[in-house]
Amino acid sequence: MPKAHPFHSPRTHGFVRVAAATPVVHIADPVANAEEHAALIRQAGEQGVDLIVFPELSLSGYAIDDLLMQEALLAEVERRIAELAEVADEAGVVAVIGAPLRNGDALYNCAVVLGSGAVLGVVPKAYLPNYREYYEKRWFAPAASRSEDLIVLNGETIDFAPGLIFEAANRPGFVFAAEICEDFWAPLPPSTRAALAGARILLNLSASNIVIGKADERAVLCASQSMRTQGAYVFTASGWGESTTDLAWDGQATIHELGARLAEGERFSLESHLTIADIDVERIGLDRLRNGTFADCARIEGEPATIVPFEAREDGRTDDLIRPLDRFPFVPDDPARLDHDCYEAFNIQVQGLMRRMKATNGERVVIGVSGGLDSTQALLVACRAFDRLKLPRGNILGFTLPGFATSEGTKSNAHALMKALGVSAHEIDIRPAATRMLNDIGHAFAMGEPVHDITFENVQAGLRTDYLFRLANQHDAFVLGTGDLSELALGWSTYGVGDHMSHYNVNGGVAKTLIRHLIRWVAAKEHAGEAAAVLNAILDTEISPELVPPGADGRIQSTEATVGPYALNDFFLFHVTRFGLKPSKVAYLAHQAWKDASAGHWPTATPDAERIAYDLPTIKAWLAKFLFRFFQTSQFKRSALPNGPKVVTGGSLSPRGDWRAPSDATARVWLDELEGNVPGE
Repeated sequence: MPKAHPFHSPRTHGFVRVAAATPVVHIADPVANAEEHAALIRQAGEQGVDLIVFPELSLSGYAIDDLLMQEALLAEVERRIAELAEVADEAGVVAVIGAPLRNGDALYNCAVVLGSGAVLGVVPKAYLPNYREYYEKRWFAPAASRSEDLIVLNGETIDFAPGLIFEAANRPGFVFAAEICEDFWAPLPPSTRAALAGARILLNLSASNIVIGKADERAVLCASQSMRTQGAYVFTASGWGESTTDLAWDGQATIHELGARLAEGERFSLESHLTIADIDVERIGLDRLRNGTFADCARIEGEPATIVPFEAREDGRTDDLIRPLDRFPFVPDDPARLDHDCYEAFNIQVQGLMRRMKATNGERVVIGVSGGLDSTQALLVACRAFDRLKLPRGNILGFTLPGFATSEGTKSNAHALMKALGVSAHEIDIRPAATRMLNDIGHAFAMGEPVHDITFENVQAGLRTDYLFRLANQHDAFVLGTGDLSELALGWSTYGVGDHMSHYNVNGGVAKTLIRHLIRWVAAKEHAGEAAAVLNAILDTEISPELVPPGADGRIQSTEATVGPYALNDFFLFHVTRFGLKPSKVAYLAHQAWKDASAGHWPTATPDAERIAYDLPTIKAWLAKFLFRFFQTSQFKRSALPNGPKVVTGGSLSPRGDWRAPSDATARVWLDELEGNVPGE
C-alpha cells in the first residue's frame, strides 16, 4: 500500500487532537477509577488523540470528604499514577488526570500530567472554594502555600507549581497548561497568565456539581476564556458515579477555540465517554501574532513560567478532521445565527448609507440596476435607508443600462424590481454611445467584425459608470456602489467603473455568498407578492457580467467559469485574510469541507443545485488562480476603493481598514508554497 502524502495528515497543518474524558466515577476506589482511565486512554489512542484530560480528583472521586485524609487511599492513588503513565505511553497520548497528592505535610488537589512513560509535572489547585457547598480548605492546601516547586512522586522528583507550561519539542504550537475547577471561576484565572506565557491549549479539570443554569454559566466562561486568551479551552466535569449524598453531577464536557465551540459531550450520561475535537494551534498562534494587544498584555502582565518539554506522537494519521468546518465561513449553518447575521449585516449597510446621506445633506442616490445580485442588494439597502430617513423612494434614481449582451431576462427583472420597490425607474441604451466610442478608437467591432475583447467589454462598463456619475451631477445625487467583497478580492471589476468606483459602496464588506442569503432574508422579512417573486427570480439567475454576447452554443458569459466558484473563492478569502493561513493549509481545509456534498451542514435555503463537491485537483487549481489574482494583479484596484462599511469579520479590503498591501507585490511565495506542499492527485 503506498505511503500517504503528509498533506493528508491533520498534524501537518497544525492540528492537535484533544479529548475531554468523562469516566464513570467509583467512589474512593482508585483501582476501579484507574481501570476507567486506562480504558479511555487506550480508546483515545486508537482515535488519534494527542492530549486527554480527566475531571478533578478523577482517580479518587471528588465528593468523598474526609476519606481524602486516609493513608490507604492516598498511597493507592500514587501507585495508580505510575500505572497510568505506562498506559498513556503505550497509547501515544499525553494524559492529564486529577489526584489528591501529598507534598511534605500538606495535601494538594492536583492535575498530574503523564507523558513518555513518566509524570511530566504536577499542577496544584490555586484557589480552593470554601463557600456554600464547598469545604476544600478542610482537606487541601492552596498552591501558594507550597514551600518549594518540586514534589517527590513514586521516587521521582517532579516540577510542582501552578502555571507550568508543557511544550511539545517536536510539534510547534502544541503547548498546554492546566488549571482546576475553581481556578476557572476566579477573577484572574491561572490560565490567563499561562496563555500569556505561551500556552495555546488550556485545560480545566473540574468536579463542578450541577444545579439549574450552571451548565450555561460554564459554557459562557469556557467560550469567553478561549476568546479572551486567544486560545483553546478544554473543560470536563465529574459525572455519573460521584456521590449524590448532597449534590448531583452532569459530566459536562466542552472544547472551545477562539470563542467558538468545537465539541460538546453528552450530559448525564451513565457511560464513560470521550468528547473529541481537533484544535488548530497554528491558527491560534497566527491570531495572537496579528493582535498587538495580546503581545502588549503578555509584556506587561506576563510572568516567567517553567517550561516542561515533552515528545508528542508524530504518526501521519490521515483521518478526517474532527471539528466544525464551515463550507461558507461568511454564512453560518445554524438558521437562528444566519437570521441574526443577516439582520446585523443589512442594518450595518443601511446605517452606513444613512450616515453618509446625513453628512452630505443628500436626498437622492443614483444606482445602476442590472437585475443581478449585487445591484439588487444595494437597491434593497437604499430603500430601507430612505424609509428610515423619511425620504421618498422616488428619490432613488434607478437606471438599467443595457448593452450588447444584456439579456431580456435580467433587464426585465431590473424593471420589475424597480417597479415593485417604488423607485424611479429609467433606461438608457448604451449601445449607440458604445458603438460611437468603438468607432472613434478604430475597434474592429465597429467595422462589423465579431471581436469581443477586453476593450469591447470595458467600453460598455466604462460608459455605464460615466452615465451614472453625470446623472448624479444632474440630479444633485451621489452614485451608490454595488461591487461586493468577493469581486474586490478577485479584482473582478474594471478599474474606475461602477463595481469598483462610486461615491459610497454599501456592498464592499459583504461576500458574494452572503449577499445571496441577504436577499433571501430581505425578501422573506419585508416583501411579498411581486417584489418577492422578482427577488427570487434574480436569485435563480446565473452570475454574469453580460458584456459578451452568447456563443454559438447559446451559453452566456459566466463569471464563475472565469474566476472560479464563489463558494470556493469566499472560503479562500476568509482563511487567507482572517488568519493568514498558508495556501497548503487553505487547500487542506477546503478539501475537508468540500470533498463530500452529502456530509456536513449547509446554510438554510441553500438550493440543491449548489450542494456540490470539489476534489483536490479542482481546489488546488482554483486556489492558485485566487492567489495570483489576490496577491499580484488586483491590489491596485483595492488601493483606490471608495468608502463603505465593514460588515463581516475579517472582511474589509479597504486600504484604510483591515487589509493594507503594496500594489506591485508578487504572488510567487504563495504559489510556490501551494505547489510544493499539495499533491496533484
